[in-house]
Amino acid sequence: MTLVKFNPEKKNSTLLPGFNDIFESVLGDTYFSDRHISSLPAVNISESSEEYQIELAAPGLKKEDFKVSVEGETLTVSTGQRSENSVAEKNYNRREFSYSAFTRVFTLPESADVEHILASYSDGVLKLILPKKEEAKAVSRQIAIS
Repeated sequence: MTLVKFNPEKKNSTLLPGFNDIFESVLGDTYFSDRHISSLPAVNISESSEEYQIELAAPGLKKEDFKVSVEGETLTVSTGQRSENSVAEKNYNRREFSYSAFTRVFTLPESADVEHILASYSDGVLKLILPKKEEAKAVSRQIAIS
């Protein structure tokens, strides 16, 4: 007699014990399970004494595809891209649509000057520069030792 571990998530696992394992090994692969994660663009955030920088890797888009907005202490970057491919052959017409979108939301520090945010898009990277308020900039000076 074979002892089979009960797993309520595997339906009918006792009928064909190896059958579900085949599908789990293929469909449970990280390529398939992480596909929804890869739809968000990679982000680099850095800070200097003068400003904050946010860089989003979003190749294949145009600067017109982006919407960047600030509301209170929240910076939102979003895009919606729709493409249409139409092929007319002798005996048939084929039309394909695709739509991709993402939204990234950032909570801004109080030291960010939201009135002077700059945005540029070049080589597939959206770059946002958030200057710091004057009172938040680091003051540097030499102190004499007596």
